Amino acid sequence: MTTKERYEGIIAWFSENMPVAESELNYRNTFELLVAVILSAQCTDKRVNMTTPALFEAFPTPQALAAVSAEELFPYIRSISYPNNKAKNLVAMARMLCSEFGGEVPSDIESMMRLPGVGRKTANVVGAVIWGKEVMPVDTHVFRVSARIGLTRNAKTPLQTEFQLEKNIPKHLLPIAHHWLILHGRYICTARKPKCSECGIVKWCKSAPKAEL
Repeated sequence: MTTKERYEGIIAWFSENMPVAESELNYRNTFELLVAVILSAQCTDKRVNMTTPALFEAFPTPQALAAVSAEELFPYIRSISYPNNKAKNLVAMARMLCSEFGGEVPSDIESMMRLPGVGRKTANVVGAVIWGKEVMPVDTHVFRVSARIGLTRNAKTPLQTEFQLEKNIPKHLLPIAHHWLILHGRYICTARKPKCSECGIVKWCKSAPKAEL
């Protein structure tokens, strides 16, 4: 099977069987999504969604978040992984939003990456979800699944994975393909024990046991 055939088969299956695929983070606007994605680094979306209601009620705007200290923010996110660093980054991010961007999250990926706590993946997620930008955010699920099923070859870093996926997936499908791979990795192609018997794309998978094919 060629790489082209593998991509075509997998994309066709997801297009038919998962025509709607969205972020599982809860948010009401761009600012809330940015905060939630920052919090979700090395943390589950479920845990983030348990934390953000009280957080967003207390700090509904960049201005409100910019007005407090990291120490004041900490109790609201103490159950999240790395709460000290994330508290510092969130306050600094909000202050830069207010001082340099008029309190609005910039739509430009490079500008977003200037914000404290915002790396390439986070900026790409917000860009893809809010503005439909033709980018491929790579988190742990996307990185693992892409290599396991054979969409990437010898990709040692998230950036290498991103470039290989963007080269082979039609640009207009990149925003939803990101969610296809995340959800597939979260519920079917799990890290420790993939559920190959339940997998709809098993016949295109490079790593599937022969018994499943």
